[in-house]
Amino acid sequence: MKAKKLLALAGVSVAGAFLLAACGGGSSNQATYSFVYSADPNTLDYIAATRTTTSDVTSNLVDGLLENDQYGNFVPSLAEDWTVSEDGLTYTYKLRKDAKWYTSEGEEYGAVTAQDFVTGIKHAVESKSEGLFLIQNSIKGLDAYVKGETKDFNTVGVKALDDHTIQYTLVRPESFWNSKTTSGVLFPVNADFLKSQGKDFGSLKPSSILYNGPYYLKSLTSKSEIELVKNKDYYDAKNVHIDNVKLTFNDGSNPDSIIKNFEKGQYSFASVMPNSSTYKSVKKNFGDNIVYGLQLGTSYYLGFNLDRQKYDHTAKTTDEQKASTKKAILNKDFRQAIMFAFNRKAYVAQANGEAGANKVIRNTFTPPNFVQIDGKQFGDAVEKDLEAYGDEWKGVSVADGKDTLYNPTKAKEEFAKAKADLQAQGVEFPIHLDLPTSSTYTEGIKQAQSFKQSVESTLGAENIVIDLNMVSEDDLQRVTYFAENASQQDWDLNNNLGWGPDYTDPSSYIDITSGKSGENANAYFGFDAGTNNAAAKAAGFDEYDQLIEDAHNETKDVNKRYEKYAAAQAWLTDSALLIPIHSDGASPVVRKTVPYSAAFAWTGHKGQSFNYKYLEVQDKVVSAKDYDKAREQWKKEKEESNKKAQKELEKHVK
Repeated sequence: MKAKKLLALAGVSVAGAFLLAACGGGSSNQATYSFVYSADPNTLDYIAATRTTTSDVTSNLVDGLLENDQYGNFVPSLAEDWTVSEDGLTYTYKLRKDAKWYTSEGEEYGAVTAQDFVTGIKHAVESKSEGLFLIQNSIKGLDAYVKGETKDFNTVGVKALDDHTIQYTLVRPESFWNSKTTSGVLFPVNADFLKSQGKDFGSLKPSSILYNGPYYLKSLTSKSEIELVKNKDYYDAKNVHIDNVKLTFNDGSNPDSIIKNFEKGQYSFASVMPNSSTYKSVKKNFGDNIVYGLQLGTSYYLGFNLDRQKYDHTAKTTDEQKASTKKAILNKDFRQAIMFAFNRKAYVAQANGEAGANKVIRNTFTPPNFVQIDGKQFGDAVEKDLEAYGDEWKGVSVADGKDTLYNPTKAKEEFAKAKADLQAQGVEFPIHLDLPTSSTYTEGIKQAQSFKQSVESTLGAENIVIDLNMVSEDDLQRVTYFAENASQQDWDLNNNLGWGPDYTDPSSYIDITSGKSGENANAYFGFDAGTNNAAAKAAGFDEYDQLIEDAHNETKDVNKRYEKYAAAQAWLTDSALLIPIHSDGASPVVRKTVPYSAAFAWTGHKGQSFNYKYLEVQDKVVSAKDYDKAREQWKKEKEESNKKAQKELEKHVK
């Protein structure tokens, strides 16, 4: 599945993602960092893979052209400087001369050169990279080369002008191009090493890749342990404060084990589970140290399978039930009824606690504050467009931080309309909806039960039954996350995925949901993109795809582009095909990581993954008072830093 990110087991992995993406400021007096991880990588090929199971590891091993500072600005990494042509089509990067490739044993292999970036794109094509969608229609000539319309790679707009100058020529201006350079598909690969490894390049052993980043992979033992060690020869070693990173496998079956190990000094931070049996003692021991971070870019959601083909995991007992469910899911009023009946605050509270539930709720797939349109939030334009779809949207806010969609009265009204229409089609009630759930993920089970309770109590179990299909974690991933096409997606409802942006533009969210070309259409909606699927047409994807195409083709006026993407987001919200639930970040934690010391980003592998460069740890647990003070200081500094960065960005245009 191209472009998908593994973001299940929210109680384990999301807390870690937020803390490493949004920590910062202070001095380190400890050189070891320890925590948990929730899923093994299936490859170390950072070019071919986009899943966070891979990038959580490799983003610490290999650098790209640019990276983010602690305020989210793009700053030099392997590129010391760059220029953008006045027409916005040509980006030229000057590489630093002290960047080297090293083997897993720490032996110098050679210099990082411009040709390595050319090799990286060739390898992306040859490996059918999950990240190709990011650049295939961006770099001049690449689409034709990928499709085999030309065999000459020299026609592709990536050139090594000399050993230290790499140039990209784009099809159309992309104001957000630099943000793409932080994704693995644009990272360098040494051609000689790639050839020597053959099919073993990126296999699950440290020696299968070269390293130019802040860490080496010391060891990787499946469902046991991942260990990283500092690359002391790294060109920016002064900003790598942690010598050793040790991650222990945790499948979520015993979430209390994390806080217990934190208390013992074994972990550098830990999620706090407000609903656990040990919370009283945690509150007693760490009441002044429990902190909530910022809401970040990843959106978690509930999706509907429009054209389910596989029924290996189902509670349905007849073909009539299967047919009735399909017809119901294609009815927008039915989907809206579930959306308005879904008490998301109660759902999120199962992991975040009652006090922290609203802190993490998200009401749109694209965050409302992701970009600005003429100085106003993206979400403001979405709200205006939504009102045109019906009275149910009048006065509805899509701002983060409060469940503005839950409305039992609206739910019953929409269901009444849906039921009348469906009964006329001969649909059998109650409608049975299969929701696969990991049998080992305690918090996930509670959340699924909460969803079932709110929907069935509002709409009536005589009308809708949510069937929780308990499966192993491996089976859950196999029929959702790792399913390669729509025929393998074995569910009616799916709450097992999240999505974070790869680059700083609304298209990074919206384009992947396109019925024509969306890389995640089968994972999100149960049909393969570009197949003229009948169910997709019945759900209105022709209209949606046109909205996306209109937005995608607007390249001259950024504000108009964002307005058009807001219109597409409004359609997606009204369709209730993807029901947003919560973001990452803003989870209750205790920590020894210094507040706001690490790089901050919403986009790219460097932003979406665990990154240890810049991160600092301390002996004492951070107090809530100190954390809140650091956050306010960071917000002030970020605003000023972003203004300076924008002015600096203008200097790169030639």
